[in-house]
Amino acid sequence: MSFDSLGLAPALLRALADYGYANPTPIQAAAIPPALEGHDLLAAAQTGTGKTAAFALPLLQKLSTSGQTMTRRPRALILTPTRELAAQIHENMRDYGKHIHVSATTIFGGVGMGPQINALRRGVDIVIATPGRLIDHLQQRTLDLSAVETLVLDEADRMLDMGFLPALKRILQVVPKKRQTLLFSATFAPAIKTLAMEFMHNPREISVSAPNTVTALVSHQVHPVDASRKRDLLLHVLSQDSRRQSLVFSRTKHGADKLVTYLNASGLRSAAIHGNKSQNARTRALSDFKSGRVTVLVATDIAARGIDIEQLPIVINFDLPSVAEDYVHRIGRTGRAGMEGLALSLVSHDESGLLFDIRKLLKQDIAITAVAGYEPSAPLRLDAGAPRPKQGGGGQRQQSRAPRQGKPAGAARPNGYAPQGRGDHAAGNQRRRNNRRPAAKA
Repeated sequence: MSFDSLGLAPALLRALADYGYANPTPIQAAAIPPALEGHDLLAAAQTGTGKTAAFALPLLQKLSTSGQTMTRRPRALILTPTRELAAQIHENMRDYGKHIHVSATTIFGGVGMGPQINALRRGVDIVIATPGRLIDHLQQRTLDLSAVETLVLDEADRMLDMGFLPALKRILQVVPKKRQTLLFSATFAPAIKTLAMEFMHNPREISVSAPNTVTALVSHQVHPVDASRKRDLLLHVLSQDSRRQSLVFSRTKHGADKLVTYLNASGLRSAAIHGNKSQNARTRALSDFKSGRVTVLVATDIAARGIDIEQLPIVINFDLPSVAEDYVHRIGRTGRAGMEGLALSLVSHDESGLLFDIRKLLKQDIAITAVAGYEPSAPLRLDAGAPRPKQGGGGQRQQSRAPRQGKPAGAARPNGYAPQGRGDHAAGNQRRRNNRRPAAKA
């Protein structure tokens, strides 16, 4: 099957051809035709499957062929959990729509509202927003959503994880009831189904892969090591090829900063990205990593969804995630677009229980290989009673997740919507560009 067979407009096909893409991924082939027909969609697909193009291409076609001219009221709203993901979607929209006249802008926290207000006053067709900052604009009456024809919820499961359910419900009250709604999520959890039934009209359900599946192009490996020697082993692994781009995950923001200080002092060019960094610092770190000025990017789980890095060869878990599902999102940064990738985890004895959870989730064994000179003093335990990191000591505790349907963490804000710092400023997980691009090159 080719993109030519999906009913896309010539201008969009021309843009896809400019980037060398000819064949859609399964989620694109399944979602684009019904989306073009105007159906609501409830679509499940794992990270790295090209979900953005599955909603962006039909949305661009709808806006470009309706005959309407741009007004100050946006005609499409895309909601996403993190600001990096919003920026990535915006970039993809520009790529796909390079031969049509459709405008878009991003709205997220961590930056001033002034430029966003100016962009809205000039008029845009598409607003790509995180929920917290969008609510701020609605409260200040700088945004009118009464003309929205298409609503897209990307990474809906993550938005619920981050406590955005109250914000989503409030936003749904101000967009027109007569609209097309496209909901994309990694899973069809009960909370997602409940949300969908509240605001969607006879949605078509699409699922192209089992939950928490990982591409076969990613190989998994564990190096057991004492916690006190993790940094030394990480330096040893990275030094084997100091020019190789490596994404390293730390469980905490403080831990990420300490790792960057250590690696830079050891002669490796590294940078950190996490929720305590300003938006400018996060953007600069990601840009330097993509360009090669920085070869090691140390991140918290903020980077697990949305970061778009071309041909990333390796993801290293310096700390295992406290939630097994986050392992899938982390390693989804590598093994994309037909390229092989490596997911390497440095695991101490007290993380044995977390490794057990990951193996159980993936339903597969992970090779465990000790590195000469870094053998642990205690072997890993791979059973249900295996030890886990203590919740509170040493700065190693993962930032707690907001309840899936409860009130967001932190101080309550007016009208019961999620606090900006939890979503826009300390945004969660992300993706790479080949995930967002339509498919591997033909």
